[in-house]
Amino acid sequence: MRTAVALILLATGYRIVAAWNPELVNFSPLMALTFCGAVYFRSRWMWLVPFVALSASDLYLDHYHATQFGYTWDFGGVMVRTLCFAAALVLGWMVSRRKSWLGLFAGCLGGSLLFYLATNTAAFLGDAYYARTLAGWWQAMTIGHVEFQPTLFFFRNTLASDLLFTGVFAVAMEWAALRAGQSSLLKRGAARTA
Repeated sequence: MRTAVALILLATGYRIVAAWNPELVNFSPLMALTFCGAVYFRSRWMWLVPFVALSASDLYLDHYHATQFGYTWDFGGVMVRTLCFAAALVLGWMVSRRKSWLGLFAGCLGGSLLFYLATNTAAFLGDAYYARTLAGWWQAMTIGHVEFQPTLFFFRNTLASDLLFTGVFAVAMEWAALRAGQSSLLKRGAARTA
């Protein structure tokens, strides 16, 4: 349990540090934090750990983006992200009932896609930059604002970081379960290959 909390807090801290480096922008495992928490935390009260960590880092990042770039997140954007994180909890809970490597991959991929579609659609709806047409929505989904990297790059970075974090988190938790003599995906995987 301490390993899981430490990994979540380290990933949240990394999210803040990554904001200072343009090469790492948006390479932070947002959906994976809540997804993995729901998969591996038995107590639903522990699901608050990723929510509190993400909320605290959001407050800092909102201040950072406002002071550095003049860009602030509105309440609607905060609500969209919060609903996405809640959906990641549901995905994690579903995967935890029949945990498998394929389920972990599918849940992580589904969470990343949901976050990408929901946050970029919210940007399309709330940003006067985009024309209120299908072409404007497509622009929000693919290239975004011309002064920033294309939104597809943000999706690529988010998906890669979610997959990486989910893999590291799952292997660490399954290794801990294996060492404690509990059932583990690692043990089941080794039994299948033998």
